[in-house]
Amino acid sequence: MVDKVNLAQKFTLFDDRWSPRIVGELNDLHIKIAKIEGEFIWHQHEDTDELFLVTDGTLHMHLRDKTIEVGPGEIIVIPAGVEHKPEAQGVCQIVMFERKGTLNTGEHADSERTKSELEWI
Repeated sequence: MVDKVNLAQKFTLFDDRWSPRIVGELNDLHIKIAKIEGEFIWHQHEDTDELFLVTDGTLHMHLRDKTIEVGPGEIIVIPAGVEHKPEAQGVCQIVMFERKGTLNTGEHADSERTKSELEWI
């Protein structure tokens, strides 16, 4: 089935932070949206890249050697195996492209922040 997704409308359907929702599929990828605020945990994904697109707010992507600020309309790609820690000082809305089954906490599958069952909206 072919249909469009209104990201602005989808972001109105939830308020919790760090809890991605799936809004679409592309080949072997899930397209996820999330609202983030505060710091996440340091983690990496050994076998997959991640793409983050900021739609509102500012994402600070901490890497071990620098921090990259990503604003609305900008993307950042984190290559497989690169340790990173997302942070947003206010509410930030992001769209993520990730391989299906990718845990948000990477190798830290037992973290209290791990979301293994994601909701479609």
